[in-house]
This record gives sequence, C-alpha cells and structure tokens, in this order.
Amino acid sequence: MELYAPILVLAVLAAGFAVFSVTIAPFTGPKRWNRAKLDAYECGIEPTPQPVGGGRFPLKYMVTAMLFIVFDIEIIFLYPWAVAFDQLGMFGLVEMVLFIVTVLVAYTYVWRRKGLDWD
Repeated sequence: MELYAPILVLAVLAAGFAVFSVTIAPFTGPKRWNRAKLDAYECGIEPTPQPVGGGRFPLKYMVTAMLFIVFDIEIIFLYPWAVAFDQLGMFGLVEMVLFIVTVLVAYTYVWRRKGLDWD
C-alpha cells in the first residue's frame, strides 16, 4: 500500500486545488458585467444566427474530425512498433510499411477530392 501513497497524495492535492479554485473564484476578481461579456463567443468573430431547429454543418467538419481520428490511431500504432522494432525484425517492418501505405492511400484520396481545402 505504501507504493500508492505518493499517487494518493497527488490525487488529494489535485482535487483540493480544483475545489479551492472553483470555490474562491466567485469571491475574487472584478465584476464588471456588460453585454459583450454575456454574448456567445466564437473565436473573436461575431456569432452567426442559427435557425430555430438547428442548422446544418458542412461535411468538411466531419471529414476533418475523421482524418484527425485516423492519424491519431496511426500514431497510437506507431509508438509500440517503434519501441519493439528490434524484436519484430523484417516482419514488423513490412507490416508497418503496409499499414502506412494504407493510411497514405486514404490521405491522398481525401487530398485529391479537395477534402482538406477550407473554402
């Protein structure tokens, strides 16, 4: 149990800091409310009005999200391969080349279909 004591102390300190920060925040700092502070914020740009039932998002948002997930998963597979590269030998090298080629084929498909262009 004594091996877990530092982890437990760190967790208690982190939780204490979080609770303290959330508790003390309303009592500190200036309180100057104005209309600009109460408006929605979209990266410094005036928010665009949305239809009542919700608007349709362009497909490019979803394509970008899916590409991020694909390359994120690729990185997750590359780390263990790089660590165990010496034990895997030629088999591991061939398998990783096939994996990277598969991902690059998907990437070039999206690139040629102009899925990465922001219009």
